[in-house]
This record gives sequence, C-alpha cells and structure tokens, in this order.
Amino acid sequence: MADNNPVPFGGLNCSNPFQTVKFFVFCQGFLQFSQLMTSGYMKSSISTIERRFGLSSQMSGMVASFHEVGNTMLIVFVSYFGSRVHRPRVIGCGAILVSMAGLVISLPHFVSQPYEYGQSISGSSPNTSDICLPHRKGPVTDVCTRSQRDSDLVLILLLFGQTLLGIGAVPIQPFGISYIDDFASPNNSPLYLGFIFAATALGPAVAFILGSFMLRFYVDIDKISSAEIYITNKDPRWVGAWWLGFIFAASMVALSSIPYFFFPREMLKEDEVPRKNIANMTKEEVAEQIKNNTPEEESFTLPQFIKMFPVVLLRNLNNPIFVMVVLAVVNLSAMIAGLSTFLAKFLEQQFTLTAALANMILGAVNIPGAMLGIILGGAIIKSFNFSLQQATVLCIISMAFCALFDIPLLFMGCPTQPIAGLDYSGSSASWQLMTPCNLKCNCSPSFFNPVCGQDRLEYISPCFAGCIKVNFNPITKNVVNYTHCNCILVNGAIGYAKPGHCGSSCSHLLMPFVLIIAISGFLGSLSHTPAFVLILRNVRKEDKSFALGLQFLLLRLLAWLPAPVVYGSAIDTTCLLWQYKCKKRAACRYYDHTAFRKRFVGIQLLFEVCCFLSFCIVYVLLVRKEEEEAEEGKRGASPEPAT
Repeated sequence: MADNNPVPFGGLNCSNPFQTVKFFVFCQGFLQFSQLMTSGYMKSSISTIERRFGLSSQMSGMVASFHEVGNTMLIVFVSYFGSRVHRPRVIGCGAILVSMAGLVISLPHFVSQPYEYGQSISGSSPNTSDICLPHRKGPVTDVCTRSQRDSDLVLILLLFGQTLLGIGAVPIQPFGISYIDDFASPNNSPLYLGFIFAATALGPAVAFILGSFMLRFYVDIDKISSAEIYITNKDPRWVGAWWLGFIFAASMVALSSIPYFFFPREMLKEDEVPRKNIANMTKEEVAEQIKNNTPEEESFTLPQFIKMFPVVLLRNLNNPIFVMVVLAVVNLSAMIAGLSTFLAKFLEQQFTLTAALANMILGAVNIPGAMLGIILGGAIIKSFNFSLQQATVLCIISMAFCALFDIPLLFMGCPTQPIAGLDYSGSSASWQLMTPCNLKCNCSPSFFNPVCGQDRLEYISPCFAGCIKVNFNPITKNVVNYTHCNCILVNGAIGYAKPGHCGSSCSHLLMPFVLIIAISGFLGSLSHTPAFVLILRNVRKEDKSFALGLQFLLLRLLAWLPAPVVYGSAIDTTCLLWQYKCKKRAACRYYDHTAFRKRFVGIQLLFEVCCFLSFCIVYVLLVRKEEEEAEEGKRGASPEPAT
C-alpha cells in the first residue's frame, strides 16, 4: 500500500519523525530543558560558590547574570538570519557550545587547591587554632594562601564559561520558536509554546533537585578520601560538590544536540496537506508543496540589514502594544531572575537550612508550580480560544493575585539570631568580640567556626566562647561539643557549646512561606504564554522574527542582566559581618534577617506591581485599537453622500 511505502524527501522518509513539527517540538523541549538545567544549576549552587571562593552576593549575582552578556551581543543578528540559515543545524551547534560552557564553568574546581576550612580537629593531630589557648603568644593571623590568591583566575573562568553559555544559547529559543510557528497550525501553536515554556521551567526545577543531590557530597570528594572529611553537610563551613552538576548537565545538552542535525531546513506546514496524500507525493511534489506554503522572505545582504535595522526597530518601538507587553514581560522576568538566583540563599539564611534542603524545596515545590502555571496559561488560551483582550485580562488577574499573595511574606520570617559580641539596634550594628572571658584566649576573627552555646547564644568560634577543650567522636572524628567555655554561664556554672548555628527560632513558618511563594509563582506564570502570544499577534508578519529577537534582547538588557546584580547588591546591604581574605572583603557571614527579608520581598513586589500596571495599559490600548478599527470600518462601509 502507498501508506507503507512513502517516497523519501531530502534523504528522509516523509513518515520519518524528523519531518513532523510535533517531533521537533519534543526535541526543542528536551534541548531547552537541558540548556536551562545547565544555566539553572549555577543558581542552585550560587551560595555554595560564594562560600567556596569568597564572593559577595553582588559578585555572585554578576557571575549569574554574565550568561546574558554573550547572549545579548549576538541576539540581534538572530532576526537577520531568521530562516536564511538551516535553523535546526544552527540550534545544534549552539547546543554544543552550551555543553562546552558547562565544562568550562566546572574548571575552577580542578585548578584550585583543596578547600580549607577553620577546623578544630584534623585526624589525630588536632588543629586547635580556633579554641581558647591562653598560652598562645598572639592571635592567629589570616595567612594569604595560594587558594585565596587563585580567586582571580576562578572568577575569570566562571565569567568566561557564563559568556560562552550565553553565546551558545543565542539561537536555541528564537530559532526554535520561529521554526515551530512557521510550520505549526495556528490552532496548535499556543499549546506547543506552552509545552516549550513548561520544559524551559522544568529545566531549572531539575537543576535545583540536582543541586540538592550534588551538594550533599563534599566538594573535594575527588581529591581526598572520606576518612579525611571531619564536617557534615549541616556544618556552616560545608561546601558541596557544586562542579559535578555542571559536568552532568553538559553531558545532557550534548546528547540533546544530536537530533538537530537530521531535521530539514523546511517542512510541510502542519495540517496544510492531508497526511494520507503525503505518501503519494513524489519528491518534487513535496518540495513544491513546501515552497508554496513557505512565506517568501526578502533576501538582504548583511550591510543592507544593518542599514534597515534602525527603521524596523523604530517601527516596532512605535507600536505601543508591543512596547507595553515587552515592558510587562521585562518586569516579570526581572522578578524571576532575582528569585531563581537568590531564593535558595534566602531560605538558607532566613530559616537556617542547608543548601541541599533549600534547593530541594525550590526544585520540588516552587518551580513545578510555575511550570504548571505556564502550561495552564497556554491551555486556557487554546481551549477557550481567547481574544487578545481576554488574554490580557488573564494576565492582569494573574499578576494582581500574585502581588496580593506576596504581601504577607514581608512579615513571615525569623529575627536575627542573638550573636555574642553583636550590638545591633536595627539600624546599625557594631561588634565587640573581645570580652574579659576570652581576653586571654588570643582569638582570631579570621577563623569562622560558629558554635551554639548552652545559653542559646551563638559565637563565631569556640575561641570567642572561651572554650578550652573539645570532644570528638573517635570513629568519625566529628566534633561532638566544646567544653569548659568560660563565656557561657548557665545557672552560675561554666557551660558547653555545640558546633554549628543555633538554628531557626521560627521553623514553623517555613512551610507556610514556601506554600505562599509557590502559589504566587503559579499565579504569576499564568501570564507567561499569553504575553508571548500578544507579542506575536501584534506585530507585522514580516517583523515576527525581528520582534522575537528584539524582545529577547530587551529581556536580557533590562531584566536578566541587571536583576541578579540588583538583588545581590540589596542583599549585601544587610550584611552584619564580612569575611576577609587577603585583606579583601569576601563572603558575608551574618545577615540582618529582617532587613534581608523586607528588601528581598520588597523588590519582588515592586516588579510584580509594575508588571500588573503594564498589562492594564495593554488592555486599554487594545480596547482603543478595536474602537478605532470599528470606526474605520463604519466609515469605509458608509455610502458616499450624493452630489
């Protein structure tokens, strides 16, 4: 039968999945999932990388956002190349670059010396530099080790890897979306976009779960044996194997790039020709059918494109609906960029969680909620056949409830834990670590090994607690407690201290906080797919590829590039005690929890309100446009007056 013997076209059978847009959508979803898992893994490990290499939140935010630098440099030219190139193959090449970038980002682990932490016990030869030793001649000074001097090289590698990651990602989403939109039926296009965006959201979710798993392993698991590790992942000084996830994610991207080298440059538009007739076509008939159903595209040289670029740019920027939708998406993306980068760190600090647990919460609860919202947003538009005005109303309602749900978060959190030596009034902080009880201990503030006293007061090291002795497990070599602590008095007797932070005083608020922020993320993400549909349906057909490129450019310049730095800078302003390496300020050791929460959630609310207002303006513009078109229609239909 004819159906069982289809005629080959372009080296592939017409019944081959590489000739169907649905299989391309599946491959595109898998690639964007893998790509976003690679870039999202950086965010899941950001607090660990800060601790490992001594970075401030502002600096780590810059590292996270540097992915957009390479992307921004080339994204404009996507609109020039459009369908002039073999889009699937270019996407495949970009995926290979993304895979290489993941390997480059993991390099700092291999070029750095093993991680060093201030430890009280090191095998059978205790290193007692951070306990009270009255006979010590003077405080232990901060020695500038080679690993600390290597921080500049580490930063260069991280920034270069992020830049390469951005360059590789340039063609993946714009070419993929335009390819789908060209060959998918208009009725299925919103659902396909919803699937693609859901896969995009699933990537970071899996990245956070992957981070939760990898950070349970010690960072130097490949350099030292487990018998030489004397701290657990609950220790504040713990650094997990952040680099393992990049190697795994890079391998996934390399695998997902393979199918793109087998897709044709063009294919039959979905539902344009009945499937039963395809098998009966000759090679020439299939080629002619593709030609007839592929929109003609003017051929411009690159100089001509550069010359006409300002004209097309101004034409789209003079479209108020396009501008306001992009502005709404910019605010939404800025909020997402900041949350995805620092929400795990926020949970770590606010509720005294381990990095692994914070990542698990985000990956298993918050991001899947956003993914569900993206899918549902696309499904609602398809199922109810929403007009542009109705799609805008959906965006307005979703952002209004998103902001309302986030308001209680301003008041849900833990106060700053009581720390010995901290004089904190709420507006200013001063430290007086030296007291009569530890004056003769010759403690060094450069050693950070927090302990929780029997009096529920936290000390930055057992030395500042005046602890003279240390007890440890003879089998695991882990510290059990510190005793004879002169600064800890309980009922008039000298007390003891346990390693680690004192813990959260409001752990009962963790689950309500996570639930509210998950619902908020779900509501906000409902507007994601409708916003893209609004952009595609409010520009000229010949400007569609350009409009997508311009939108991605503006999103990177105004949202994804600055937002992590803005959030990181705001977080740094709440730091109470800084770590110093080689006489340079490094990572923060203690934060003002109340200020951290109010500034973090406050920035989030600001972006949500701006997004809501932008969609309100879009609705007004759409109503006005419809009224103008109706008025023009009446004038055109009215008969000319008799003369």
